Amino acid sequence: MDPLTRLREAIGGPHGEAADAARRHLDTLTKPPGSLGRLEELAVRWSALTGRPPRVTAPVLFTLAADHGVVAEGVSAYPQSVTAQMVENFLRGGAAVNVLARQVGARVVVADLGVATPLGAPEGLIVRRVAAGTGNIARGPAMTREQARAAVEAGAGLAEEAIAQGADLLGTGEMGIGNTTAASAITAAITGAAAERVTGRGTGVDEAGWERKVAVVRRALEVNAPDARDGLDVLARLGGFEIAGLTGVILAGAAHRVPIALDGFIAGAAALVAVTLAPGARHALFAAHRSAEPGHAVTLRHLGLEPYLELDMRLGEGTGAALFVHLARAAAAIYAEVATFKSAGVDGPA
Repeated sequence: MDPLTRLREAIGGPHGEAADAARRHLDTLTKPPGSLGRLEELAVRWSALTGRPPRVTAPVLFTLAADHGVVAEGVSAYPQSVTAQMVENFLRGGAAVNVLARQVGARVVVADLGVATPLGAPEGLIVRRVAAGTGNIARGPAMTREQARAAVEAGAGLAEEAIAQGADLLGTGEMGIGNTTAASAITAAITGAAAERVTGRGTGVDEAGWERKVAVVRRALEVNAPDARDGLDVLARLGGFEIAGLTGVILAGAAHRVPIALDGFIAGAAALVAVTLAPGARHALFAAHRSAEPGHAVTLRHLGLEPYLELDMRLGEGTGAALFVHLARAAAAIYAEVATFKSAGVDGPA
């Protein structure tokens, strides 16, 4: 059995009994039932996925990098060289995701899935290159179906290695100049939303740049005509190697019942593909935040997920996933440390 099929077949639904037990426990704590709102929901969903109370001791953030041929269409405010430069910044620990990861004690896995500029093998970089960037989706497919599968399996392999080492929360992050265009095209293809509804300003393009970007997304959909029912086809025609890698991270997390902190718009596009490939993967997803990118709201609605934070962020890298670690730990602490009515000698509801 090939790795992708193995993962898809291993993904199951939530543990209903564990969810019920978590709700009963939370209702015994010294507070009105449900009064901690979505922290309680988080604890219940976590228990339903893992079969045990929430616990976060070894979070790992995956910042996967790759380049996109569609930058030739003028869709980004930054040159393609920035992808490689930011990878070097990640490795030095100087990016926003590094700062937030240090704050929560998360490990950052930086991997090259297809950066156009040769990086060599600097210390700390994991190299899983599929190719030196994708094709220009405005002119043809991003990659072959075989390359899409290889990138998904590369991401899944990284996640499974982390899980084997004890990771109990996986965060999704990325870097790739041009990748909001690919994510917009994927989102439009899978959700059926119009290009202008799911296309934002990315790195900060002006009005003319946004209109050009919308036109490019429309053209990519017309030229490639992806099959929205086939996640690999959508990836091959419209995606990026880092998006495919994140799809693999999500599928591996879901298969091993490890919670996945979903970052912003690009990670959301990967989640759309993952859930198209394996609908049960949705139960492993925790939407860390709602990005300022308009397409992300469309993505979350399609996935049936409500974000835990809304901070007008649109950086990517895994920054939102890093912030989610705080909330997950808060939910775990509430579950484990708040006294029960019985233990505290407090009268319960009449």
